[in-house]
Amino acid sequence: MVPQDRQQGIPLFDLFGRANWCLAKTDAGAKQQETHAAAAAWRAGELVLDRTAAAKVPDEAGRPPRPLLVPPGKLASRGPGSPEGRAALVHALAHIEFNAINLAWDAVARFRDMPREFYGDWIRVADEEARHFGLLRARLVELGHDYGDFDAHNGLWEMARKTSADVLVRMALVPRVLEARGLDVAPDMISRLRRAGDEDTAAILEIILREEVGHVEIGSRWFGHVCRQRGLDPVQTCEDLWREYAGGALKVPLNLEARRRAGFSDEELDLVTRLADRSPR
Repeated sequence: MVPQDRQQGIPLFDLFGRANWCLAKTDAGAKQQETHAAAAAWRAGELVLDRTAAAKVPDEAGRPPRPLLVPPGKLASRGPGSPEGRAALVHALAHIEFNAINLAWDAVARFRDMPREFYGDWIRVADEEARHFGLLRARLVELGHDYGDFDAHNGLWEMARKTSADVLVRMALVPRVLEARGLDVAPDMISRLRRAGDEDTAAILEIILREEVGHVEIGSRWFGHVCRQRGLDPVQTCEDLWREYAGGALKVPLNLEARRRAGFSDEELDLVTRLADRSPR
């Protein structure tokens, strides 16, 4: 018997139906497990890419009732120098990875006129983000907490809403601004964790940093693809979109070497350097 989404009646051998199934899951552990299962099904050739499928993308991604979502300024201190601050930091990172699972599945489900390779790339991202979430959640449990114990903010998903109408805008802003920010801040975070004696969390962040370079590169590659398809200059398009949507999101420090490995051209690196906010933090 073909598995069905009981709410929508969509066969889960349909890629877009399966993406919606993962996207709608509200339990964090279930979302992680269903993501791994869907990625395995795609790799095994068990999911059909049917661009005429009627599956509607959910208006909101599924999430558990906790963590509570609050403005960024109301979040707990997340310094690694104390046990509670370290747990809050790991929780914040786990929340980013949870949102990143949703963002990857949303890209699969929403943009249905892209080449087949686009879906394979973002399914891979969803799978790896789910693994990152699992690593961080397990570490959080070791620190005496669980996902949902601290408040969080919704910045990543708010950007997903803003970029839902156009794959070009999504690729320019989510992987190449918000996720690329992780490449910038991770090395210092790893160093601070090691100075605080938290080698276990530092080792997890090294894994995440290495794989997030690949995720940002996927965004860079598909951004370039759509620019070429539409006859747009990628550097000028970056500048226009970043100025319109990402005010304040481009900040120092900048990990230019990681960004280069993630597909940023020299011209784009010059642009990032020029636009980066250097105001004191």
